[in-house]
Amino acid sequence: MAQNLLGKKVALAGPRKSEEMSMIVRKLGGTPLLRPAQGTVFVDDEHLKSSIEAWVKSPPDWTILTTGMGLDAIFQAAEQLEQQDELLEALKHSQIAARGYKTVNALRKRNLTPDVRDDDGSTSGLIRELMNYDLKGKRILVQLHGESAPRLMAWLKERGVAEIKEVLPYRHVPPQDTDLNELLEDILQQRIDAVTFTSAPQIRFLTAYAEKHGKLADLKQRFEEDVVAAAVGRVTAQAMVEEGVPPKVIPEEERMGSMIVSLGKYFAEKERV
Repeated sequence: MAQNLLGKKVALAGPRKSEEMSMIVRKLGGTPLLRPAQGTVFVDDEHLKSSIEAWVKSPPDWTILTTGMGLDAIFQAAEQLEQQDELLEALKHSQIAARGYKTVNALRKRNLTPDVRDDDGSTSGLIRELMNYDLKGKRILVQLHGESAPRLMAWLKERGVAEIKEVLPYRHVPPQDTDLNELLEDILQQRIDAVTFTSAPQIRFLTAYAEKHGKLADLKQRFEEDVVAAAVGRVTAQAMVEEGVPPKVIPEEERMGSMIVSLGKYFAEKERV
């Protein structure tokens, strides 16, 4: 494996699989720095249980699933409620729209195939595919992924959907201010060469913290000129664009390891110019 990150310091903003990502950075010759920009993700048990009970009692016409991890959490909660079979039947009698390959894989584990899936791994791609269907008057359940999806909700309402129910199996919480401050100062002082982001909340928490302390413009300038921002996939990349920090690295295969390898290739190509 070529050491394309030799001498580079890479901040890892995602707390999940940080050990695995650190190992890949080291194999490529770089130095990983753990700089979590997202706190613990936890399941909202009471909300989830009441949502599942309502779901199986009155199955929706359409079920929109946005993450595989979320679907797994829902089935785990359903098993505790002894309603796993009822949930599976509700899904079988509903049209299913899925975003992302992990969601499709989570469905496949349960012998389910989505009627609609995104064309590019993003919510925008899912909306494009759903445009081919008449949703007017339909009852729709949307499984969210740690935060609200205002664009998707607004689009569904524009299509004349009769009812939208949201299921939020887990929530993203902010990291400690000390963690955000350390990452922010690393970027502003150019103590690092790159930051890898693995979810939309990470960039939002960071930019909100920078804005609160009057350093947002400086943060954006550092990302534009000196520090390379990398996104694990299209959803994270879109959030970064919305926050004014467009990523310079997005892997074709939306996986954390692929992001690190793509980052190394980016630096290698930059040095050859």
